[in-house]
Amino acid sequence: MEGKSLKTLEFYKIREQLMSFASSSLGRERAESLVPATSLEDVITLQEETDEAATVLRLKGHAPLGGIFNIRPQLKRAEIGGMLNASELVEVASTIYASRMIRAFEEQLSEEGVDLPIFHGLISEMPILTGLEHEIKQSIDDNGEILDGASPALRSIRSQRRLTEGRVREKLESMVRSRNAQKMLSDAIVTIRNDRYVLPVKQEYRGHYGGIVHDQSSSGQTLFIEPESVVQLNNSLRELRVKEQTEIEKILLELSGRVSEVTEDLSVIINHLAHIDFMFTKAKYGRSIKGTKPSMNDKGRIKLFKARHPLLGIEEAVANDIFLGEDFTTIVITGPNTGGKTVTLKTIGICTLLAQAGLPIPALDGSELAVFQSVYADIGDEQSIEQSLSTFSSHMVNIVDILDKVDFQSLVLFDELGAGTDPQEGAALAISILDYVYKRGARVVATTHYPELKAYGYNREGVVNASVEFDVETLRPTYRLLLGVPGRSNAFEISKRLGLSDDVIDYAKAHIGTDSKQVENMIASLEESKRMAEKERMEANELLKSADKLHRDLQKQTVEYYEKKDELVDKAKDKAIKIVEEAKREAEEIIRELRNLRIQKNAEVKEHELIEAKKRLEDATPTKNMKKTQASRTDSKELRPGDDVKVLSFGQKGVLLEKTGEAEWAVQMGILKMKVETKDIEFVSRKKEKVTKPLATVKGKDYHVSLELDLRGERYDHALNRVEKYIDDALLASYPRVSIIHGKGTGALRKGVQEYLKNHRSVKSIRFGEAGEGGTGVTVVEFK
Repeated sequence: MEGKSLKTLEFYKIREQLMSFASSSLGRERAESLVPATSLEDVITLQEETDEAATVLRLKGHAPLGGIFNIRPQLKRAEIGGMLNASELVEVASTIYASRMIRAFEEQLSEEGVDLPIFHGLISEMPILTGLEHEIKQSIDDNGEILDGASPALRSIRSQRRLTEGRVREKLESMVRSRNAQKMLSDAIVTIRNDRYVLPVKQEYRGHYGGIVHDQSSSGQTLFIEPESVVQLNNSLRELRVKEQTEIEKILLELSGRVSEVTEDLSVIINHLAHIDFMFTKAKYGRSIKGTKPSMNDKGRIKLFKARHPLLGIEEAVANDIFLGEDFTTIVITGPNTGGKTVTLKTIGICTLLAQAGLPIPALDGSELAVFQSVYADIGDEQSIEQSLSTFSSHMVNIVDILDKVDFQSLVLFDELGAGTDPQEGAALAISILDYVYKRGARVVATTHYPELKAYGYNREGVVNASVEFDVETLRPTYRLLLGVPGRSNAFEISKRLGLSDDVIDYAKAHIGTDSKQVENMIASLEESKRMAEKERMEANELLKSADKLHRDLQKQTVEYYEKKDELVDKAKDKAIKIVEEAKREAEEIIRELRNLRIQKNAEVKEHELIEAKKRLEDATPTKNMKKTQASRTDSKELRPGDDVKVLSFGQKGVLLEKTGEAEWAVQMGILKMKVETKDIEFVSRKKEKVTKPLATVKGKDYHVSLELDLRGERYDHALNRVEKYIDDALLASYPRVSIIHGKGTGALRKGVQEYLKNHRSVKSIRFGEAGEGGTGVTVVEFK
């Protein structure tokens, strides 16, 4: 990726912003050296690791990345036998501790079931050096001071030193408190000079204390004297300090030796912590711009939904939908200055660079970007008033360099192509350059003022015109990109709004050629049509959402109704059963009394009469399990598609469409199409089967099914309904293959048709038509 393009598209400013989100100098180093990758596999990996870090931030809000230091210089010195100082060893221990904290954090996430394969892989590869961390912390505190417990010898030396210091201070303080001290001393304190305890004595009393003069005040009136009585004690104290320093160096050398033994392990920890810190740095940056993870391809396809320039504020940036590389590979954006053409150009370029660098992009979910080997940008200052030959020359030098290198794996961005020279020559040159780059297979976006290029997109396949919308009423650009609509100058409308007389404007219009007028009128018509279509699309979407909600509510209410109905029926049956059971018990009691009467009084009551009466009572008992009886009636009749049936749980009649499982059917009930279990279906009737005729007759006469279905000009929803019916008819006609003509257009209808066909159980395969069959405007369908 060329450094000039990175500078032109302001990628370096993105890196500066990125560095501010790093938790350590290691993360900042990675951010500072970041460049876009050019391999699809590498870019996908970079995007996935950023997405993992974003997932962690979304779930936990942070990651424990404090206390990480760049200890690479310390490792190099330790490896060659050098001694690390206390602060450097503290940084080593802190870094090991940071690796331990991030490991514990990852284990917690794993226990919660969060899937983070890249993060887990980095953690699992980091060595565990808890022992070295504890050794350092037991010897050195967080401020870099050696602890007494670092060694027994050090503890003993420091104990003796404190004792000696106490004796020295005690002697000197007794001199300070003496009767003549106030007269002979400049100040009643004990101080230190050259690491030895001294007294501040007035010049005239220097002989009174004897000993050694170590210093004097700037005025010479005070001498700092070590009295002779403490010279020996100060000597002993100095010896103890030397021993202490020697012991400290010994301890530091031992710890440095321990570090040298694990320099490779520490290098792995440093590299992995730098990688992890950079992962979260990218995720934090993405969160700051409300970025999303794009899907990536190597087909040159760009689909950006509501994309913004990341260097503009979220509130002030206008989001645009941008498409390139599928139905067309070149976009020519025309229109006046200050309309936002250059911002649109830079947005495409910087979003591409962000994605290839593994960073989120400021666009909605579902956006897609291509991985390019090179991104070339010739973007000048379009606000410049003076356009001299030198400016034109510098642009041409840049363009010549681009034309030498461009290929099918390139994205090329031209700003004000051909500007700075004679308009007629510049327009011709711009057309020639665009044709050259287009033939090389590159993806191209160009902005221009030249009206000649407004017709460029209409005369060449794979090229589309575009403009940035301008509101004539407010005399302000809206910055909305309009694909398929070339830009208008709006000079007459703007002049009229600013107060220019109608006579002057009409006279100016009279000097415009007929062709120019026709082009301007066509553009105005296209803009109005685009606005109306956008308005109708939004209204249609709202209606569709309302219809879907109503449909779901009706389904829910229908299910609730029948569930309530079943519940009430069950309650009624339970009540009936209880009544009958009560009656049976009473009948049993009566029968027992009758038997007793017959035995006791020889009543004429026959046994078989009693049994028959009891049987009648049992037959009167209702049963709750009505569905089993109904199901048995269903099972007794083999169900077939097309049968009229009754769905028992809904109490509604319907038609069987197809079997969707071992014990499940798709049933059409009015406008509802539902999956219903076989046991919930009751057979009603079956249409008489037609006499099967020879295959040719069925195809030609009975069904009248064409081998092609033409959907061109159809609305999306209506077209899909026609496809569904046509496929059913073709299957009934036993066709092995049919063709569906959907045209090229925006590709929405083609995508919808192919998605439906891919999910149809009777479709074996689909493909685009050959050159003689209609190309990508036709889908050929083969049935199983």
